[in-house]
Amino acid sequence: MSDKNLDRLLVHTLKDVYFAENAILKALPKMAKAAKERALQKAFQTHLKQTEGHVARLESVFKLLKLKPEGVPCEAIKGILKEGNEVGEEFEGGSALDAGLIAAAQAVEHYEIARYGALKAWAGELGLKEAAKLFEETLSEEEATDKLLTGLSKMSNKMAAAA
Repeated sequence: MSDKNLDRLLVHTLKDVYFAENAILKALPKMAKAAKERALQKAFQTHLKQTEGHVARLESVFKLLKLKPEGVPCEAIKGILKEGNEVGEEFEGGSALDAGLIAAAQAVEHYEIARYGALKAWAGELGLKEAAKLFEETLSEEEATDKLLTGLSKMSNKMAAAA
């Protein structure tokens, strides 16, 4: 039972989110290409650059913990990304495509916000101040991206409803 503690949970979740961020790196260019509106394409491209930074921060946390950066398969992100692909395929060329892509992207953001929030809290409890700071930086960026997507959704939703 002693190995089922907060330290281990943090490491497991760190590996989980590392896998997730790398999967997101592969998905974002496809989402940018699929988007019809230039503002949404740009948002996906910007988030791609941010995600590269998120991966680098996670690698810094692995280094702080004296661990090799590695992921564990994250079924949650696999499912969220699969759903996003399905929406993209089903609504390709339609007026609701961008609205669907934004909703899919926000599902990803909300997953990441939950993960980084937990990691930040756990790192704080464990006295890992530098790791907590790195998680906070990423958490702030994820929240800002979610807010941006909410703003973009207002235009996309109106366009989809008007068609």
